[in-house]
Order: sequence, then C-alpha cells, then structure tokens
Amino acid sequence: MRRRTEILVLLICLVIVTTSFASTVTYDHRAIVIDGKRRVLISGSIHYPRSTPEMWPDLIQKSKDGGLDVIETYVFWNLHEPVRNQYNFEGRNDLVKFVKLVAEAGLYVHLRIGPYVCAEWNYGGFPLWLHFIPGIKFRTDNEPFKAEMQRFTAKIVEMMKQEKLYASQGGPIILSQIENEYGNIDSAYGAAAKPYIKWAAGMAISLDTGVPWVMCQQSDAPDPIINTCNGFYCDQFTPNSNKKPKMWTENWSGWFLSFGGTVPYRPVEDLAFAVARFFQRGGTFQNYYMYHGGTNFDRTPGGPFIATSYDYDAPIDEYGQVRQPKWGHLRDVHKAIKLCEEALIATDPKISSLGPNLEAAVYKTGSGGCSAFLANIDTKSDATVNFNGNSYHLPAWSVSILPDCKNVVLNTAKVNSMSVIPSFMHESLNTNADSTDSIGSGWSWINEPIGISKASAFNKLGLLEQINTTADKSDYLWYSLSMNIKGDEPFLQDGSQTVLHVESLGHGLHAFINGKLAGSRTGNSDNAKVKVDIPITVVPGKNTIDLLSLTLGLQNYGAFFDLSGAGITGPVKLNGLSNGSSIDLSSQQWTYQVGLKGEDSGLPSGSSSEWVSQPALPKNQPLIWYKTNFDAPTGNDPVALDFMGMGKGEAWINGQSIGRYWPAYIASNSGCSDSCDYRGPYSANKCRKNCGKPSQQLYHVPRSWLKPSGNILVLFEEMGGDPTQLAFATRKMGSLCSHVSDSHPLPMDMWGLDSKTRRASNPTLSLSCPSPNQVISAIKFASFGTPLGTCGSFSHGRCSSAKAHSIVQKVCVGSTSCSIDVSTRTLGDPCKGVKKSLAVEVSCA
Repeated sequence: MRRRTEILVLLICLVIVTTSFASTVTYDHRAIVIDGKRRVLISGSIHYPRSTPEMWPDLIQKSKDGGLDVIETYVFWNLHEPVRNQYNFEGRNDLVKFVKLVAEAGLYVHLRIGPYVCAEWNYGGFPLWLHFIPGIKFRTDNEPFKAEMQRFTAKIVEMMKQEKLYASQGGPIILSQIENEYGNIDSAYGAAAKPYIKWAAGMAISLDTGVPWVMCQQSDAPDPIINTCNGFYCDQFTPNSNKKPKMWTENWSGWFLSFGGTVPYRPVEDLAFAVARFFQRGGTFQNYYMYHGGTNFDRTPGGPFIATSYDYDAPIDEYGQVRQPKWGHLRDVHKAIKLCEEALIATDPKISSLGPNLEAAVYKTGSGGCSAFLANIDTKSDATVNFNGNSYHLPAWSVSILPDCKNVVLNTAKVNSMSVIPSFMHESLNTNADSTDSIGSGWSWINEPIGISKASAFNKLGLLEQINTTADKSDYLWYSLSMNIKGDEPFLQDGSQTVLHVESLGHGLHAFINGKLAGSRTGNSDNAKVKVDIPITVVPGKNTIDLLSLTLGLQNYGAFFDLSGAGITGPVKLNGLSNGSSIDLSSQQWTYQVGLKGEDSGLPSGSSSEWVSQPALPKNQPLIWYKTNFDAPTGNDPVALDFMGMGKGEAWINGQSIGRYWPAYIASNSGCSDSCDYRGPYSANKCRKNCGKPSQQLYHVPRSWLKPSGNILVLFEEMGGDPTQLAFATRKMGSLCSHVSDSHPLPMDMWGLDSKTRRASNPTLSLSCPSPNQVISAIKFASFGTPLGTCGSFSHGRCSSAKAHSIVQKVCVGSTSCSIDVSTRTLGDPCKGVKKSLAVEVSCA
C-alpha cells in the first residue's frame, strides 16, 4: 500500500511539473496577454539556417543581453522538404533545436510558418517541385496549392506540438504567422484573393496551437488573426479591429545587399527614433528584421542577385559580433521602454501637440504612475518644449523617454553607447607553403568541359526556359548548337566576322564559339534580363555555339513571382556586319545539359581522383575547378575568405558551400557619402557606402566548419581569376570610441538611484574591451570641449581641455573597462559658457 501511495504521489508531482509551466496566451486591444498579464515585448529576427548550430547559443544570449524578449524566425519550406515527402531537419535546418535553445535562454519565440517567407530567400521559400504540380497556382484560391500549403503547415505545427514547444504546452512559442505580406500584392489576384486569405486564416486556427496567429501587411486579416505592420516606420499603423493590439513584425534594421550594389546601412539614431515613436503611439510588440542577419550559404539567396552576405546592418553582425553603437544604444532604448511598461499596458496614450512637429504622449496607471514620450519629428530643427512645467531640449528627429513623466532617461538622438571599429587581419594563403597541409601549399585543378559533356544531355527544337528545364538543380544550363556554314554565306564576305545576338530572361550568360569564350553579360538586381551583341569569328564548315546560361537566385517577391522565368528564350541570331543579313537560330535543334560535369562528379567535396597539379596552374581562365588544402587560422576570432583576384563562382570548405562569390562585380561610383544624416525618413537608398568597390569581398567561413589542419577548399571559377591571391581574414576589434556631451542623460543604470544622488551625478563616458582577457592599451584620441568627427576620425575643435588626454589615460589604460564623468569638475573648463562633450578613441590588447 505504501508503495502504491509513493507511486501516486510521484505521478501527481509529474503532472504538476509538466503542466505548471504551460502559459495562456491571448490578446486584447493593448497587448499580447500572457497568463492574464499584458506584456510589452521586444523581438528580433534570427533565421536559423543563416548561421550554424554552434553559433545559435551565443546569438541568442547576445539577443537576450540586448534586451530582447522574443526571437522571431521564418520556417523555410524548401530547406525542409527539398523533395516532396522527403524532409531535412538536420544541422542548420534543425528547427526544433533552435527553438529549444531559445527556450533555454528564457526567451519566447514567434514562429513565422508562412510558408511563403520572401526573406530574399530562393523562390520565396517554396520548393521548386511545387511548381510542377498539375494545375497549381501559388498563393490564391487554388485547391492543389492549398492542399500542399496545409500539409506542410500542419506538419510544422505537429512537430512543434510533439516537442511541446507551444506556450500552451509549456514551450516558448507565443505567436505564429500564416502567409506573409500578401496584402502588398493581393489586388493582382483579383476576386480569388479574399477567399484564399479567409481559407488560410481558418486553416491556421483549425490547427489548434493554443497561441494567437498573425498576418503581416494584411489589412483584411479575418478575426481572430492579428494584422501587423512591416516597414521602416509603423507608428501610424492601426490594426483592423479595436480588439487587436498594435504590432510591428518587421522593423527593418538596415537593408539587404545585392551583387553589383553599394552597401546599405541605417543609422542607429533613426532606428531608435522609429522604435520609440511606435511605443509612444500605442505599440506594444516590436520586432527587428533583422537582429542577426547572417549568411546566405549554398544557393539559398533569392532576388535574383542577392549577395551571400545577409548582414542587414543588424545589431549582431554577420559574424555573430555585436555591432556598436547600434546594439548598445538599442539595448538602452529597450531598458527605457521597459521602465515605462506598467504605464504602457495600463491604458491608451493621451497624445497632445507641443507645437509644430512636436508631440507628447502620456500613459497613466490607475495607481498614479505616469510615463511620457516627447517627440520632435522635425527633420532639421532642434526644439525646446515645456511639458508639465519643465523645460526639455529635443534634438530634431528624436524622442525623449520619461518613465516618471519628469526625468529623461534617454533621448534617441543621444547615443551613450560606445562605438567599435572592426578590422580584418589578413593571412596569405601561401604563408606556410612548406607544409603539405597549409593553406595555399599547392593548388590542383580540373577544367570544366565547354559545352555538352554529360550522357544526360538531350536535344530539343527551339529554346527552353531555364527554370522549367533545370528545376533549379543547378545555376547552370548549357545551350549548344552545331552548324555548318558555307564559304559563300554573305556574312563571311567581310573577313569571317559576324555578330551573335542573344536575348535572355536572365540572369547571365557566357558565349563560347568553337570552344573559346567570345563574350559574357549579366543582368542586375533592377533588371535581370540580358540582351547582348557579341562580335564573333566563324569559319567555313562546322561551327559550335555553346551558351552557358546562369541563374543567381530565383525571384522571391511580387505577384506571380513563381512564374518569373530565366534562361535564353531568344531570339538568338547571327547578324552580318556588312550587308545586314542574319540567320535566326532560335528554332534550330539545340542540345541541352543541366548543370556542370563537375557538380555530378562530386568535385565540391574535393575527393575526386581527377585533380591535377601539373604542368602549371591556369589563371584568369573561365570554367575551372580549383582545390587546395589548408590549416585553419589560429585563435577563435571569426573568419572570412577574401576573394579579391577571383571573378565569380561558388566555394566549398570541407564539402560545405559558403555560397556564391562575385568580387568582380563592382558597385557604382555614385550614391555614397562620408556620413549620413539620420534626420528625416529613412529609405533603402538613403545611406550607402562602398561605392566603386566590390559589393562583397569577404565571405564568412563558420569556425565550426574548420578543423585545425587538413581542410579542403574547392572553388568553381566561372569567369576567370587567380586563386593564389586568396587570403584569410580574421575579424578583430580595431578601436573603441565614445562621444558623450554634458547634456546627455545619465547612464541607464543610474535610474534606480535616489533623486538626490541623480541630481549630483553627471553624464558618463564608458568604454569596455570586448573580451575579458583584454585591457585598454592605448589612448588614440581624447578631447573635452568641442571635438569634431566620428570614431576613427576625431579631431580637436576650437576649444579643448589640456588635461583631458592625461586624465583619460590615467583612468583607462591597463583596465578592462573605464568610466569618466563628463563634467568641467573632472576635466576642466576650456571654454566657459559653451556646451561641451568628451570624445575618446582607445585600443585594447
């Protein structure tokens, strides 16, 4: 009897343990409600396949340290079901592991199932086999599509349920999303759009997750689906029901990079302004897209022409390092907003005008608590406003946050966080040439055959569209034509010269005549189509035209994006130079080959016996596979490969693709500036850098992919390059900087001090080396007064304290971190009656 009682008690305890952590997640007009309590939630997007499982814990912890409550991710259908009914949830695709790691860190998850994701991801996340289902039409009231969409969505939901990952089961998932930005393009689908959205909403609800579902950019999202906002600013957004909270699912922290484009970035002052404005005007859930962007490994980027780097100017950069001051300033914004949470969730804001382009929003609790946001939305002029009997200075395009309706804890334009200038230390691939396993100790190669070389080649009359032909199994499709030309043909009469005219839907092509490269052309991110006239030499008798057509990621956005074609659809003509004569080759019988022989031979793994190393390494020639062995760079710093000297292709390390490389594509010389004014509305083209340089020169190599020695690097070089110029680049910390004025708010951690102590305190400049085993080794610059410039280019202004440098040196050198009062009491007064600031740049060692 005692034994039975013990077992019964144990079972009761187990039931209590397994159910006590389950949460009830609902919503009302103000917020997401968890276990009966409204919540202000800060979220950030991290896409699990754009980093590695080894990186996930650190990324999640840095997100938590930055003040996030929620991690948001898409689910990538084409990764998980590359072949119909054959699934892959291993390695970077291990969604369950990622969600569990988020839970272990104590954060929530927003699972954006879609399953259309956009995301600058190949084919918008749809698997290519979906395209070939008879009668299918994507994202509309179409039974074949709805059946497949429901099947995959239900599979993901069931997988999460089996692992008890929904909050209703004790897991971290508090939200799910169905569809994605359909409202941006639904008018193109006509009358079928509305029943499709109604069906999608009903299908999602029927899966019984126990948590709310959202639709972003869907103003007619049916109840109880929450419609949410995406964009650079969402403060003016209003949900479609007064029973739904104001939610922002994508606050674009920067923008994506395209091959051929300059590098976009978004100033943190503007991003912080957008966040504060959203909460000022009633928002309670905000997500950064992206918080960590990561890397488009393999052939995953869409576009077309999306680059391999998906850094996105996010608070955590592509390599997993915090980007300062963006990460630190946003962390302070999050802390300031959380200080207002009790008031934010208590009521709707009361918004009043303080003057032209000046606005106050006040939240009050029933117990007398009060929080306020003061905004200056003017794009040029600072202002001084009177609020509750006190005077406040508001820089242009900024928001001040007052958790107690009296004291400013933060102004979005005044950055209190340090800046970090990263640097890359290069290591030549030939530094250890004496070692048989060292990087660059020896290159071997294999020539990719020009034209048809595989038994699977086939003949077809006319020109074939590429995606329907390759099913995206490869970037490449050969179009080959042999023809006999008589010696008396008119276009041979001017010296055997003619022009090959080719038109293609994109995205690029290389033309070979009788086995020699005659010309190349690619489209661009604005227009993928190619139209080219290439002067060629033909000879009497047999001539071979081999056209290598290539894709650079499939379309991922827009109405009917799935129908966007690629490849050489014609016409293809030989035009004579002298008498205007031409021959249209479009309807001839062409021979086709999907992909490269090297792809089928397994060359990316490096294990083939066909590699040769004699007589001499071919350089600057098209269609060559290269291989070398190397040792990993020492240390734990993030690693990249510098591809300068190469043209375009793909690279594999130990059999894993680090993605497409294309350093030969140089960005425009125009559109960049030395600085970007954060004031005024941001757009994707407002702030650009890297003009006249390769769009992407450095390519991330995850440390977990490397062994200490015996690594294999394989390249497929498409255009021609010199692999001996390749170099490793390890990411280092260059300089630390901070620039704080005497009018900055006090550091965030001083907010909890009593009012008397706060009044006696001053703004503080703080610096901290990124690694605990580093110390500040040198003061590169220090000036108190009116210093000019930015981190890395500070200069003294018209007045500067003579003792600032020595004071900073005494306080900081030899320490892991240091803090200095920004006050005349500490640093002297070099110019009385003038507003002053302290600018410091240091290095750590």
